[in-house]
Amino acid sequence: MSSVTTAPATGAEGHIDPAASFVPVQTRSERLTSFDPADFGVPTGREVNWKYTPVDRLGALIAPETTADPDAVTVEISGNDRRETGQLEIGQSPRGEVFRPEDVVAASVWQKDRRAHLVRVPAGEELSEPIVLGLHGLGGVAFEHIVVDAQQNSKATIVLRHDGSAQLAQNVEIIVRDGASLTLVSVQRWAPGTIHLASHQARVDKDAQLTHVVVSLGGGVVRVNPSVELAGSGAHGRLFGLAFADAGQHLESQVYLHHKGAHTIGDVLYKGALQGASAHTVWIGDVLIGPDAVGTDSYEANRNLVLTEGARADSVPNLEIETGEIVGAGHASATGRFDDEQLFYLQARGITESEARRLVVLGFLSEIAQKTGVPELEHELVEAIERELREGAEA
Repeated sequence: MSSVTTAPATGAEGHIDPAASFVPVQTRSERLTSFDPADFGVPTGREVNWKYTPVDRLGALIAPETTADPDAVTVEISGNDRRETGQLEIGQSPRGEVFRPEDVVAASVWQKDRRAHLVRVPAGEELSEPIVLGLHGLGGVAFEHIVVDAQQNSKATIVLRHDGSAQLAQNVEIIVRDGASLTLVSVQRWAPGTIHLASHQARVDKDAQLTHVVVSLGGGVVRVNPSVELAGSGAHGRLFGLAFADAGQHLESQVYLHHKGAHTIGDVLYKGALQGASAHTVWIGDVLIGPDAVGTDSYEANRNLVLTEGARADSVPNLEIETGEIVGAGHASATGRFDDEQLFYLQARGITESEARRLVVLGFLSEIAQKTGVPELEHELVEAIERELREGAEA
């Protein structure tokens, strides 16, 4: 399958040199999409969607000629027996119903993973136990396409757990059909030096709900970019993220929320903590409220806590509104150090400075851990954050 979408040509006719009038595409909805990696070329770092990413560290994942190692990553699906699983070849529905690659990595995954993993939640089923996809890296280069299909009026939680070591390029295609409620959590606890580049694309239909959570704690370069289209009337999208970057780590998320249907609700909140020299987080949040998205209520925010010198957080919120008939829309971004008043309050009650700092960070990040809705996973993530803090203090 091959499809290309480009931004419409702009500029005056007549005496203007077309090259001089060229304006790079900035609006997320107008960017090129294609199933052919050759249409993108290898990123240089000057492109709008790569300028914050250390492309010199991405190695084989951005080279279209790279071949996959079939043993690089194992995939194990466990949890609720009432789910359906299988594999989808290119052109086999529902693969491609939603997904349109926006960069060379996603297009390479589309071409190279000939048998994508399918997880389907049957219509009307409410699964109390999470479905877990365990992806374990054994070294080498892997390309994985995953399709999640939550059918009408179903309810489920799906957890993607990543560990081990690998160079992984990944597409996750998410379909939330009419009346369905899906929580999808992607947890990255990779070994140091791992490279993970992921594109998540979702469509949420009429009166359906998607809670999407990204938790990045390990790896060398981890870039998980969720794109969610609230397509149906009454669709609801909640997008949450947690990143804890240590020295030398680059953790990135470029979030796109497209309000397309009427009376849709969007809530985006990403939080990051950074410690150690050259620790780097990137959050880019794009919200588009389309011309037919009347009655929309949308808000996005990114907040970062810098714990040590030498760490850097880049935060870029963007909001585009194409209709005046909305309930509300807004965005916010804040990056700073510890709140001195909070520390003083805790120390005044006999708590040591180190313990006070630990409590402040846990309180800051635990809000996102709670969004997973899985108590065991929430407990695991809080313990992982505490471990990060201890290791940072000892470094």
